[in-house]
Amino acid sequence: MITIKQAQESCGTLANPSKMPGRAIGTTATHCITGSKLREIPGSVCFDCYALKNLYTQPIVINALENRWEKVMASENDRWPWVNGMVKLIWNQEWFRWDDSGDLQGEFHLANICEVAKRTPQVNHWLPTREYRMVKDYIADGGMIPANLVIRESAHMVDDPPPVTDRPTSTVVTDGSHTCPARSQDNECGPCRACWDPNVKNVSYPKH
Repeated sequence: MITIKQAQESCGTLANPSKMPGRAIGTTATHCITGSKLREIPGSVCFDCYALKNLYTQPIVINALENRWEKVMASENDRWPWVNGMVKLIWNQEWFRWDDSGDLQGEFHLANICEVAKRTPQVNHWLPTREYRMVKDYIADGGMIPANLVIRESAHMVDDPPPVTDRPTSTVVTDGSHTCPARSQDNECGPCRACWDPNVKNVSYPKH
């Protein structure tokens, strides 16, 4: 059995978003594959990326995010230190969010997340992503998505309809029609768990 310290050496430390009912982990948004392209497009959700301003610009946060990204990339060639480490770190969580900053780095990354979710059936996992192709390729290659992992495919543009997919989705809106209640409850999830609920087809967020 590995220790927490050994797990952190393989994965980095977990984030503790004040909004969330549990912990999270993410990488620096500068390494987003699709997001890096969308950041150049006015009107995209990524054009004014929340994960590249405010708290995320502090050196200690940047270093932590970059360290996690390096650990993720190392797991492409040797998955088990990262997978075993994440299982150890989140074992006692009830609700967990993947990529509160950043996004999937490849099909290998999704495969490793799915392995972690499979080995932590007591944890409710939520993964938002704009990397639709990676998810599609993972499934086409025979990959299985555990029932306790909700992958929400996120719309690229503000005020666009949800992506066309069989999986849950999320959108960003400016007309006040958002379904996320956080803005009216001290910017916290509170009792809401819609993002983790596979029966909630779309969650809409107000533009940050």
